[in-house]
Amino acid sequence: MEELKVKISVKVLPSDYTCDGQDISPEIDVGGVNVKIAKSLAIIVNDPDAPGGGGFVHWIAWNMELVRMIPEKIPKTPVVTFPIRAVQGKNNFGKIGYNGPCPPRGQTHRFFFKVYALDADLPLAAGAAKEQLVKAMEGHVVQYGETYVTYGR
Repeated sequence: MEELKVKISVKVLPSDYTCDGQDISPEIDVGGVNVKIAKSLAIIVNDPDAPGGGGFVHWIAWNMELVRMIPEKIPKTPVVTFPIRAVQGKNNFGKIGYNGPCPPRGQTHRFFFKVYALDADLPLAAGAAKEQLVKAMEGHVVQYGETYVTYGR
């Protein structure tokens, strides 16, 4: 499987991208997408340090158009048409779209941004959960990359 180069310009997430600020999605640099084999992107943002184990999902999206840069402030709607095309599912807050880090006071957590290049658009309805997205991606992932940031309160 080919690697994607996934980057966020900071290692410590500014509060604008968290529950303590505007709670908007950050800009994500996605380098090395092979347009000969990839048809769409998917993203899963997860906090593996959340209480209870198993991680806490902050954002899932799929059928995202192939872009070099996922822009910040993706609307919190099930189907996004601007600034990019994407379909979004429910996070562990029970909401559609991105909801940023909000760790308990006194804790710093890691937040992994995992980007998948897929060989097809997925026949998955908006509002799906992470487990449904992971199952739908089986056999379709042709490239993968990840990065993480931290945030503490």
